[in-house]
Amino acid sequence: MRVPPEPESRYARLLQAWRERALVLKAVSFGLVGLVNLAVDFGVFSLGYFHFGLPIILANVIAWIVAVSNSYVINSLTTFALESGGRLRVRDYLAFCVSQTGGLVTNTATVFVGSYFMPVLSAKLLAIAAGFLVNFSLSHFVVFRRREDTRP
Repeated sequence: MRVPPEPESRYARLLQAWRERALVLKAVSFGLVGLVNLAVDFGVFSLGYFHFGLPIILANVIAWIVAVSNSYVINSLTTFALESGGRLRVRDYLAFCVSQTGGLVTNTATVFVGSYFMPVLSAKLLAIAAGFLVNFSLSHFVVFRRREDTRP
């Protein structure tokens, strides 16, 4: 009969996995940061589109700029802290923004096309989900790859 591990050892294993930044935990952390940015993106988009009457693409691009800036800061300090050394750098911010343009294109195309088939806010939520997949992949494999010269 197998004995379940003690709670302390579960906690220790979770803490060790977090320190090692396993891919799954990174994706979960990135997703949690993404939830914050979903609110930022959705809020700025809604404000621009519904309140200020901006065209759908312009409202989406402005929302993306605000959300991607917020995402860079939070992910640099949490999800990819080991890789970034917990430091914010203009060069890394620009690389992050450039890499996230894949997500912007995915997001904008999805919300634009989706708005013809469903309510705009539903299309925006679908667009955010599609952009997440592209953004995490680019962040993990391009922007925040482990560097030899970074120390935690």
